[in-house]
Amino acid sequence: MKRYSYILLALILVSCGAPSGQFKIEGRFLNLNQGEFYVYSTDGLIDGVDTIHTNGGRFSYQIPCEDKGTIMLVFPNFSEQPIFAESGKTAHVKGDATHLKEMMVEGSDANELMSRFRQAVANASPPEAIKTAALFIKDNPKSPVSIYLLKQYFILSVTPDYLQASELAAILAKAQPKNEEITRLKQDIDILKVSRLNAPMPSFSAVDIYGRRVTDANLHGKVSVVYVWSTWNYESQDIARRLRTMSNDNRNQLGVVGICVDASKRDCRNYLKHDSVSWSTICDEKMFDCDLMAKLGLASIPDNIIYDTSGRVIARGLNANDLRNKLEELLKKKTP
Repeated sequence: MKRYSYILLALILVSCGAPSGQFKIEGRFLNLNQGEFYVYSTDGLIDGVDTIHTNGGRFSYQIPCEDKGTIMLVFPNFSEQPIFAESGKTAHVKGDATHLKEMMVEGSDANELMSRFRQAVANASPPEAIKTAALFIKDNPKSPVSIYLLKQYFILSVTPDYLQASELAAILAKAQPKNEEITRLKQDIDILKVSRLNAPMPSFSAVDIYGRRVTDANLHGKVSVVYVWSTWNYESQDIARRLRTMSNDNRNQLGVVGICVDASKRDCRNYLKHDSVSWSTICDEKMFDCDLMAKLGLASIPDNIIYDTSGRVIARGLNANDLRNKLEELLKKKTP
C-alpha cells in the first residue's frame, strides 16, 4: 500500500510542474489550429531561435532551466509576448490567436502578474498604457515583470523616456540591490539619458594627449562632434578621416573632440604624429571606462554625438556617410 502511495504522490508532484532544472510551457490557442510560432530568450536560456508547433491548437515546449529568465513568444503576426521561466515550473498558456494582447498565463506569480497587466492595458491608449506600466513598476519593484515593462515602455519604445526610466530603475535597484541585470540596466539608462535627442551638452573638463585643457566651452557656438575611436578600429578611423576633411573646410564653424580608447596614450600620440588633426584628442588610458565617455553618454566604438550651435544633441551613433550628411546639413543652416 505504501508503495502505491509513493507512486501516487510522485504523479501528483510531476503534474504540478516541470522537473527541477526544467521549465515547461504548455497550452492552447484558439484560431491557431495547425501552425507554429517561435521562441527566443532575452537572457540566454535558449540559444538562438526555436520553434513551437501546434496541433489542434495545443502545444508543449520544455527547456533546461536552472535560473530565472525571460522567454519571448513570437507569433505569425510578429507580435511578441513574454513568458517568465523558473526551474521546476510550468507555464499554462491559453488565449485567442486573434487577440494575443489578452493572452493568459498561469503557473507562477510573475506570469500571473503579467497576465493581469495585459488585461489592464488590452484596450488602453498608448499614454494610458505607459501610465499603467509606471504604476505597476512602482507597486511591484521586486518582480521580473517590472524589469520587462521598464525596457518595453520606457527604453525600447518608439518614443523612449530616459528620465522616467532612470527614476523607475532607481526604484527597482533599491528593491533588488543584488540584481546584476538591474545594475547594468541602470548604467545603460544613465548613458542614454545624457545623450538623448535634444539633451543639453553636459559641462566637462578633460586633458588631451598633449596636456592641454579641453572643456565644453571650446565647443560653444559651433556645430560640434565628439567621437570615439582607436588605433585598431578601421571604421572609427574612417569617421576621423571624414571629419578631418570637413574640419579643414569649416575650421571656424565645426568643433571636434576625439576620444581614443587605446590603453596607451603613447600609442595614440604615435598614431596621430603624422596625421594633420587640429582638434584635441582625449586618451585617459581607461579604455571604455573613460571618464569623458561616461559624462557624455558614449559607450562603444565607433560612436559619436552631434551637437548644434546651442549645445543640444541633434544625432548620435551615425556611420561615416550619415555623419557627413548631417554635418553638411547643419553647417549650411549656420552659414549666413
